[in-house]
Amino acid sequence: MKAIAPAERPFSLTLAAAALTLLGACAAPPPPAAVPLPAAAPPAVRPAPLPAPAPVANWRDVAITPGVWRWGMADGKSTATFGPPGGTVLVRLTCEKFLREVRLARVSAGTGHVPMAVTTTTGTRPLLSEPTVAAPGWIVAQIRAGDPILDAIAFSRGRFALDVAGEAPLYLPSWPEIARVVEDCR
Repeated sequence: MKAIAPAERPFSLTLAAAALTLLGACAAPPPPAAVPLPAAAPPAVRPAPLPAPAPVANWRDVAITPGVWRWGMADGKSTATFGPPGGTVLVRLTCEKFLREVRLARVSAGTGHVPMAVTTTTGTRPLLSEPTVAAPGWIVAQIRAGDPILDAIAFSRGRFALDVAGEAPLYLPSWPEIARVVEDCR
C-alpha cells in the first residue's frame, strides 16, 4: 500500500467527511413524533365470571326415592303404587284393560298438559299428561299397553327416573309390581 503524503491528508479527510454527509442524507427520516391519544373513557369493567355449575350427578348414582311398590286390585284394575311405607302414594301405574293402556300417575300440583319424562337404562322418553283422566292433585300420562317404554321401565337395571315439570324428580326402583301391571294389560 502506498502511504498518503501529509499534504494530501486534509483533502482525504475532506473527501471522507463529504462521503459521510452524503450517506447520512440517504438515511430514513426520523419517525414522526407520537400523536397523543385523546382521553379515553375508563376501560369497561367486566363482570366477574359466573361460578361453574355444580356437576350434575348421573341419575343412576342418585339415591332412590324412599318408598316401596305395592301391587293390588283397585276398582277391579291391576295397580301398582309407590310411596313410603304407611305414607302418601307418590306414583301409581294402573292397567286400563278395556282401553289397553297403562296410566302412569304422579302426585302433582300441575294442571293441564304437563310435560313428563321417563328415563331408563335404554334412554329417555318424553310424555305429556292428559288432564281429562287425572284426579285433582294428580297428573296422568296414558301409555299404550304394547309401548316398549313399559318394558324399559320394568326391566331398567334396578331403577328408572320420573321427571315432571315443576316437581322434583323421582328415582324409582324397578320392582316386579310394575311388570305385573304391564303384563296384566297385554
